[in-house]
Amino acid sequence: MKGNTLKAFSYGGGVQSTAALVLAAQGTIDYQTFLFCNVGADSENPETLTYVHEVAQPYAQAHHLNFIELQKRRRNGEPDSVYGRLTRPGSSSIGIPIRLANGAPGNRTCTVDFKIRVVAHWTKQQGATAETPAVVGLGISLDEFQRMRSESGIPHERLAYPLIDLRLDRASCIEIIQRAGLPVPPKSSCWFCHFHSLRTWQTMRHQQPDLFAKAVQLEHLINDKRTQQGRDHVWLTNKLKPLQHVTTDLVQADLFPREYEETCESGYCMV
Repeated sequence: MKGNTLKAFSYGGGVQSTAALVLAAQGTIDYQTFLFCNVGADSENPETLTYVHEVAQPYAQAHHLNFIELQKRRRNGEPDSVYGRLTRPGSSSIGIPIRLANGAPGNRTCTVDFKIRVVAHWTKQQGATAETPAVVGLGISLDEFQRMRSESGIPHERLAYPLIDLRLDRASCIEIIQRAGLPVPPKSSCWFCHFHSLRTWQTMRHQQPDLFAKAVQLEHLINDKRTQQGRDHVWLTNKLKPLQHVTTDLVQADLFPREYEETCESGYCMV
């Protein structure tokens, strides 16, 4: 914190956020607090949670940085999760950018509800106001500059992009992490995220078959609910077909072209 300004970095668990953590430890960027919004142990990529708890958090503590894990709470005080919301009995909400029958992405509230509002609640609790807004750093790199926003949408917060200020791209972030002696983190996202490429789904099918089967079951569950409501089916890929049909039992990942894949690595997903 500099002066009376509250500063916190929204840590997403991916490459860019981890590079920012290293830069803060080295004193290159002025952030002492990192906020990790856990969208649920049943929702986060299991590899991301392992990296956060076994690599990032100990590294932050070793360098005297505040690493705070946050999670959305239900009205009764219990932890909430994206997967829990999707599968809750009686819930008709989807809230993830799943593909509609016409190919368009559905309404998306997961980022707002489970990340942006959670951080905003924390900064407000720490005393941020519209008159003295908190600065929230995001891990967006130079090659993703189109994701920058000038307004946070939160009156008591303003956004900052320290990686872009330093003209760092994703490749540079990987070098920073490796030079610090840390393993490069996996891509951060919910394991059932619609933004996965077919290559990612294919890899999951072969390397994490139980998780893939769970994704298939989730797609079926959502569509069973929609059938009961008299609504069209929706899909986890832009192929508009059941997940198990757009991947294959063949092992060769080269069957699937490389696609640009969105992630939650900035800590604020794609918002």
